[in-house]
Amino acid sequence: MKYILVIGDGMADNPVEALGGKTPLQVSNIPTIHKMASKGVVGHTINCPKPLPAGSETAILSIFGCDPREWFTGRSPMEAAASGIRLAPGDVAYRCNIITLEDGQMPYEEKRILSHSAGSIDGASAFRVVDILESDPEFRAAQEKARMVIHRAPAFRQLAVQSGADIQGIRLIPPHDHLGEQAGQYLPAGCENAAVLKELMAVAHRVLDSHPFNEERRRAGKMPANGIWFWAEGTAVELPDFKAQYAHTGGVISAVPLCHGIGVLRGLEMIEVEGATGEIDTNFEGKLRAALDLIHSDADFCCIHLEAPDECTHNGDLPGKIQSIEWLDSRILKPLFDELDAEGMEYRVLLLSDHKTLTSTRGHDGDPVPFLIYDTRRDSGFGGVYDEPAGMAGPFVERGCDLLEILFEKKTL
Repeated sequence: MKYILVIGDGMADNPVEALGGKTPLQVSNIPTIHKMASKGVVGHTINCPKPLPAGSETAILSIFGCDPREWFTGRSPMEAAASGIRLAPGDVAYRCNIITLEDGQMPYEEKRILSHSAGSIDGASAFRVVDILESDPEFRAAQEKARMVIHRAPAFRQLAVQSGADIQGIRLIPPHDHLGEQAGQYLPAGCENAAVLKELMAVAHRVLDSHPFNEERRRAGKMPANGIWFWAEGTAVELPDFKAQYAHTGGVISAVPLCHGIGVLRGLEMIEVEGATGEIDTNFEGKLRAALDLIHSDADFCCIHLEAPDECTHNGDLPGKIQSIEWLDSRILKPLFDELDAEGMEYRVLLLSDHKTLTSTRGHDGDPVPFLIYDTRRDSGFGGVYDEPAGMAGPFVERGCDLLEILFEKKTL
């Protein structure tokens, strides 16, 4: 028996007026997923228990079987694990997004956050932004005073580690939850170290905003990469061993450090796919091949994570969100299951959205999300589809961290 976990990041949503009051899932052409739903069980669960953040940092922790109320210490330490970065006592990790703030002569605090990703900046340009900052004497001095190191990544998702930092009482806000709003009210606050981070962000904007690199981006019709944003603070974390808990081994296929990091901390294999970007242009076929290779190995658990629905929603790209959901169905799941079925392989599938990402706000929401359990050996006779209303009409699993035990048949619905 093989066990397959499919996470469509942020694909769940609320009804959208532009879609006639339906959700992106409801209007998406996803025959493979609906076929599984018709023979499986569709229900709803909570992956982001209050008062924890409504985001992948808590949701994916839940999905991987760890109650975030017990195990969550912050997002960035889990991302650090994917890069092999070990945090020493007293170290604090932060996500350091490369962002876009609006142009204009108004004060820094009054500028609106236009993009949490500098318009989905490419890898080479992201490296260039960090080069510009760390070669600037003012920023370099502020960085050294803060005892901070930026660990570079080929995307907007940079990781910063600060030594000997006190974050008691700190308030750091994710930028993707406040797109189109003025930055000032969401800047770091709550403790003395927050002022250090705030000053670094202000210096970065002064350095980047009028730099020739960004003038060229503007001339090319691209969003300027004219700011950085610290959030998702956390200290070192250890997670329970996956094999010891479930008696299964496997790997995680993703383009996102957070998802890989949680897998690494649980003892799962981190599987990177060339051309996997976390955006709608990701390498779907590469993820399919990686899934088939893993399933045909000695491992019996395979996680496929697709970030694109979430990023499309943050970017205000409703057609892209729908397209990415449809491509998950047609370019990964259909050929995957067609091949496994042709081989006569028995398998169970858990498919779900980690959290809602709302078209209306371009931000996350922690309300219940629909899940689907499918088993090739049996037909539930459900005859329905996979979407939010079907999920709400089905069984309720209060804790998303229990879903893997249901997948592995250690618990029943």
